Amino acid sequence: MLPGRRVFRHRRGIRALLAVLVTAAVVVPLTAAARPGIPAPAPAALAPATAATLERAYAANRANAELASRMAAAHGDAHRAAADRALAVPSRRLLSYDGRGAGRLTEVLGDLAHADHVAVVVPGSDTSLDTYERFHEAAASLYRRLAGQAPAGTSTAVVAWLGYTTPGTVSSTVLTTDRADEAAPGLGEFLRGLRALTRPDTHVSLLCHSYGSVVCGRAVAGLDVDELVLLGSPGTGAGSATALRTRARVWAARGADDWVAEVPHVSVELFGTTVGFGTDPVSPSFGARVFTAGDAGHSDYFRPGSVSLANLARIVLGETTEVTRA
Repeated sequence: MLPGRRVFRHRRGIRALLAVLVTAAVVVPLTAAARPGIPAPAPAALAPATAATLERAYAANRANAELASRMAAAHGDAHRAAADRALAVPSRRLLSYDGRGAGRLTEVLGDLAHADHVAVVVPGSDTSLDTYERFHEAAASLYRRLAGQAPAGTSTAVVAWLGYTTPGTVSSTVLTTDRADEAAPGLGEFLRGLRALTRPDTHVSLLCHSYGSVVCGRAVAGLDVDELVLLGSPGTGAGSATALRTRARVWAARGADDWVAEVPHVSVELFGTTVGFGTDPVSPSFGARVFTAGDAGHSDYFRPGSVSLANLARIVLGETTEVTRA
């Protein structure tokens, strides 16, 4: 490509990004202000969990979700009450739960303490307590696939980590690293503590979807993670996989029908914050191991029976030579 054309495309990308940012800055405050605050209890007061105290933590957090459901119902918010109530049933394993505001929680699927392979899934924009079941179903889809694909005698677990306030898809925050900067310390703390909940030799994969990949990019340096997977990523804020400073193998995929392909891959300083996320993780210059995601749209990477889900399971199980590469 000619140098002049590269400059033109870069400037056009910046203009497009600024146009979305300005639109979001006008629209989002009007829509976000329409929902009143929902009362909820403070999180359960618990000591840091260990493998031996997991069941105690699950029970305490379920009880907290049940109380939050009653408070939301008394407030007149039937939707939030139902979302909290679904989390309070005996089958749910809530490692952490905070029903205040948009809500934050960490849920375990499977036997975390004895798993040979653990996948931690980090969601992208528009994920909250009100939309959590959609995220839960993605994690459950992966867990079912792992259970069916794992060799006999191999135990697996999936952790759905909603440990941050995600940006709205149509918002100014979704175009900046601010929410990721806020979320990264919490994700790092969780991943460092995860080893106290698993066996020392457990194979840990970090699966990051959409804006969640920005969070992971901010958090992953120096962490004890074996695989880092970037799904439908707008960028990580890093210029290359090496710049992430992780010992993990770095993977990336984008489905053929994922609209994130149209997001300009630029990063500029604007009004004291960083707008855009830089290098495309599926580009050769980034240096990730790019794998096939088929015709996946932006929300389809965990769809049952899909090419992307099969490859994700192979990565989580450490069957890396079986992954179909793009």
